[in-house]
Amino acid sequence: MKTNLALALLIGGSCWAQAAPDATPAPSNVGSAEYPQIAPDLRVTFRLKAPNATKVQLRGGAGLVKDSIDLARGDGGIWTVTTPPAVPGFHYYWFVVDGLNVNDPSSYTYFGWGRETSGLDVPEQGVDFYEAKDVPHGEVRARWYRSTLTGKWRRANVYTPPDYDKHSGTRYPVLYLQHGAGENERGWVEQGRANFILDNLLAAGKARPMIVVVDTGYAARPAGAAPPTSSTRTPGPTSAFEEVMLSELIPMIDSTYRTLADREHRAMAGLSMGSMQTLQITLKHLDQFAWIGAMSGPPRQGFDVKTAYDGVFGDASAFNQKVKLLWLGAGTAEEQIHKNTLAMHEALAKAGIKSAFFSSQGTDHEWQTWCRSLHDLAPRLFRN
Repeated sequence: MKTNLALALLIGGSCWAQAAPDATPAPSNVGSAEYPQIAPDLRVTFRLKAPNATKVQLRGGAGLVKDSIDLARGDGGIWTVTTPPAVPGFHYYWFVVDGLNVNDPSSYTYFGWGRETSGLDVPEQGVDFYEAKDVPHGEVRARWYRSTLTGKWRRANVYTPPDYDKHSGTRYPVLYLQHGAGENERGWVEQGRANFILDNLLAAGKARPMIVVVDTGYAARPAGAAPPTSSTRTPGPTSAFEEVMLSELIPMIDSTYRTLADREHRAMAGLSMGSMQTLQITLKHLDQFAWIGAMSGPPRQGFDVKTAYDGVFGDASAFNQKVKLLWLGAGTAEEQIHKNTLAMHEALAKAGIKSAFFSSQGTDHEWQTWCRSLHDLAPRLFRN
């Protein structure tokens, strides 16, 4: 790095434009790209060549950038900044160059924030439950299907466990796993590493072999189509998802893969928006789901056990007998969501409803919370 860049101090004094001598390229970098670099203390240094720019800023997820950070201009129009220590895990980020959002050409992009967005993977020391290991691996299969409700082709990513093709007579339970707002069916595989999490749990004998289905939570009827059924409550781009899942996705999965096609072997879980969809769908259709997981997204406030979800919690004994698992979780750094999730758990317990609560220490409304959540949830599924 050139001397004038190494000594540049940004306005406010909180971020230096100097990478630590022992910093290393991020694992999410493209090819042999040198930057971004991550220091042992998890400070991250970014560089962008933009010789004609007059102002460049860094923006991203809460665990990486709390607010916009200005980059310092150096020789040759190379802009540089070093952040404070980041929270470990995956973070979306982008540059703002003279007011225009620009992805980092040195990093891979992922679908988040409703667009292709740069991603940064900050390793967590001593944590490898979501890493690819030398264990038997399942497959992630892209399954396209035509939705008559939306009039569009849809793609579901389907994880099959390592022994799926070896044991043709074996049938498996199914977990339907939903992403958050601004993401799609790529999220749980690319950002959330669900396949590696399952591979490692299965290799350690900590989870039951299962099929995992990740579909996009966005589904709307075409303009001029018949109005949605009364069971659909969510307006806008997700308005038809409940119907798509119940009448198209689940039947397609059950007819295509060797599933155990009954409620006792069917789970649904999701994060944020996907958590909302999970609770709305499963609690209204307990005849189809016995396992429920809500990550970072129960009701924001005003949860009332007696009236919530059409009074499904009114008979605690009947609910406990029917639902095998109701799992709730959030990260401690997503403070209000964590508070509301814990409050829901405690209110349910007071009413005699059994639920499990998981707290991800130090993580915000980002993928490290949800990777940890799946790692805690999956071993609990489909157990007697």
